[in-house]
Amino acid sequence: MDNYIVSARKYRPSTFRSVVGQKALTQTLKNAIDSQKLAHAYLFCGPRGVGKTSCARIFAKTINCFHPTENGEACNECESCRAFNEQRSYNIIELDAASNNSVDDIRTLIDQVRIPPQIGQYKVFIIDEVHMLSAAAFNAFLKTLEEPPHHAIFILATTEKHKILPTILSRCQVYDFQRITTADIAEHLQYVASQEGISAEPEALNVIAQKADGGMRDALSIFDQVVSFSGGNITYKSVIENLNVLDYEYYFRLVDAFLQNDVPQALMIFKEIRDNGFEGQFFIGGLSRHLRDLLVCKDPVTLPLLEVSASVAQRYGEQAQKCPLPFLYRAMELSNRCDLDYRISNNKQFLVELTLIQICQITTPTTASPEGQPLQKITPAAPSATQPRQGSQAQPQQAPPHAAAPQTSEPQASYRIAATPAMTPGTKPSATHTPAPAPAGTAAKKSAPPVRISIHQKHEESQPEEAAPATPAILDTPFTIEALTAAWLEYTQTIPTEVLLVNTMQSCRPQLIDDHTFVVSVDSQIQVDCINEHFHELMSYLQTALKNNQFSMQLRIYQTGEKDIIFSPKDVLIKMIEKNPDVKNLYDTFDLEIA
Repeated sequence: MDNYIVSARKYRPSTFRSVVGQKALTQTLKNAIDSQKLAHAYLFCGPRGVGKTSCARIFAKTINCFHPTENGEACNECESCRAFNEQRSYNIIELDAASNNSVDDIRTLIDQVRIPPQIGQYKVFIIDEVHMLSAAAFNAFLKTLEEPPHHAIFILATTEKHKILPTILSRCQVYDFQRITTADIAEHLQYVASQEGISAEPEALNVIAQKADGGMRDALSIFDQVVSFSGGNITYKSVIENLNVLDYEYYFRLVDAFLQNDVPQALMIFKEIRDNGFEGQFFIGGLSRHLRDLLVCKDPVTLPLLEVSASVAQRYGEQAQKCPLPFLYRAMELSNRCDLDYRISNNKQFLVELTLIQICQITTPTTASPEGQPLQKITPAAPSATQPRQGSQAQPQQAPPHAAAPQTSEPQASYRIAATPAMTPGTKPSATHTPAPAPAGTAAKKSAPPVRISIHQKHEESQPEEAAPATPAILDTPFTIEALTAAWLEYTQTIPTEVLLVNTMQSCRPQLIDDHTFVVSVDSQIQVDCINEHFHELMSYLQTALKNNQFSMQLRIYQTGEKDIIFSPKDVLIKMIEKNPDVKNLYDTFDLEIA
């Protein structure tokens, strides 16, 4: 019984012509050999299994051939070629950098470089997985790589080009190997099957090629595995069964259910897939690819992006004609969102089923227009009968500060929130632009009048008399700034989870302007939005605590330079000395230090 050799070794390329999927690169190497313009160092980089080391061996064999053919290939008849084929050539030295990555290993290699070839013109050193060399080994290799003997040629191979030092890259000719296309892999697998006397369906070989993800070595390994499983008769069913590939028939049926808005059928197809042992994320990933393939079939320009066999491509084209473009765009978005949320979801099955239900409803008449575009109905709020005319015409979107007031040297904006007796917890504030006096301390500034935003409650539309709520009583008990501050801080204890609001209220205290108005100065627009978000709860608490519902609150933002921000203990000391000069005497007398 002969020793079995796997297909990846048995059908390894031995000539430039037999290299699959790298035609431009192999032609460049052949032209360099014909013109005798050989570099002293090459770097072959690219994905795994695309032919980097094979091309390095073919190149080393060809440049030492005594009688190369007219098309630039080795003759396989001279002494050098026979020594190479019988793996006894001393002109080709291979080094695995993954296991020989130290400085001592590189020094041993450098010693071998000094010895000239016994047969042929060049001594070729192939260093595989060169990115695994240590930094010290790279540095020890630099000088030899830059100025090797005339008989030495280095070929470095790596799958991770970004890990190579720039000083190494600058000394090499870099050749980037590309992924092998699905069509090229399937064609080569068909050739191997014919050589081995194995019958194979084109759809089955295409699935193997897709599973290989651009690597010929992986494709040949999978091919051997499927041959062992199927007993020499490779069918589409045997391939998907052995490789645990989800059959595209499920996706064709699923898209038909989507177009018919058949939610039960879509859910039952997903159940059938789960019963066969496929995980939800694997299924949703396949659905995304299927929708993508349908999209590329819609336009002849993108048709080459479809990497399937001819018979399957025809089915994709037929189903793509039934799918409107807006449906495909929306379905791809939903499936991609499901894929992103899958890992963080606690109920993964429900997430996938919800996605299927949403995709089924894309083309329903109640949720989409005849063209497939989602319908959006925007109903403007009706103005209240008690709302001022100016307030009903005001836009709810806040205007930027530079557009709200004339340009001055000191622009200023403040925000006013006015409470009314008719406030109820369910009402929402509506913004209106009304002028208001500036707070105390800012009257001395010469600037244009600030723009105020007064927020009032919108009265609900008139209801029948029997359903109208009772008007709350008017409370107008006088209160002091101390009582207002105490109620202001007491409210923060009722909302311990609202960290931003608590910090804002503790750092920004209210200041009375008159008996029915107080102002709160904040640092940023974010704090204004935070207070506005909790406006009703805050005002209701203050009204109850102060027994007064006839006051209003104004919010203003500190202008640049208006508020001194204390950054360090030294700043605190300076502030204390400004308020009380005796602090400096105390500091100097006792020779104090800032903690």
